[in-house]
Amino acid sequence: MNRIVRKEKLSAEVFRIAVEAPEIAAARKPGQFVIIQLGGDVNERIPLTIADADAGAKTITLVFQAVGESTHRLAALGVGDSIENLLGPLGRPTDIEKYGKVACVGGGIGVAPLYPIAQGMKNAGNEVKVIMGARSRGLIIMEAEMRAVADDVIVVTDDGSYGRKALVTAPLKELCEQWRPDCVVAIGPPVMMKFAALATKPYGIRTIVSLNTIMIDGTGMCGGCRVSVGGRTKFVCVDGPEFDGHQVDWDNMILRLGSYKPQEQEAHHRCHGLMKLNEGEA
Repeated sequence: MNRIVRKEKLSAEVFRIAVEAPEIAAARKPGQFVIIQLGGDVNERIPLTIADADAGAKTITLVFQAVGESTHRLAALGVGDSIENLLGPLGRPTDIEKYGKVACVGGGIGVAPLYPIAQGMKNAGNEVKVIMGARSRGLIIMEAEMRAVADDVIVVTDDGSYGRKALVTAPLKELCEQWRPDCVVAIGPPVMMKFAALATKPYGIRTIVSLNTIMIDGTGMCGGCRVSVGGRTKFVCVDGPEFDGHQVDWDNMILRLGSYKPQEQEAHHRCHGLMKLNEGEA
């Protein structure tokens, strides 16, 4: 059992929890993830990137969005409750090294897994600039944490309610032209990562993306997380989750991600209504 020791609501449906996991906290590196299973009648295995870790406190930090039934159940847990199964750290760590100039681009909840990477890149001696975006001001998360580790932070929103009204690709192209980063790391919705990679490709800038595909076992056995990278089949759980953004077959990946979208939307609608009802009763 892994006990929840802290919980925070970052936005309407995004939560941050600190969970006791001493071995994972000591071993984890930026870019890696865990798979959790709540137990009881909830058997779904949920992959979540480790947003932070504290080896001294023996905890890892997870940031997640309540989307389907399992993540809504997770959101309903509080401090003192436990997660029955927690497996990790999984996946290949980010290639943290001194590139020179690194641009970190985060969209929505993708800012959470981007944070330890930005921190690692800065600690490696890089000049780090962060671009973070969301649909509106209320969906911007972890801005203070990013400002604490980055040399510069650019905030954009789709509706212009905070920061600059733009998509993340607009300031990214400007940085490519004027600042010339040596490496770009982009994490967020697949469409965002696709267009971030397209934005950097003409400049020949190395672009790392972190993929969050359909995943079951996390060990490469089921094949559910397969993607095509450079014309070859890769498994996100063991070969990734990070890949060369210029080599990913984005259209195929996005098509596969939609396989269970109707079921996910139905579960979200049902569970979101119950959550609102429970909050009202409280």
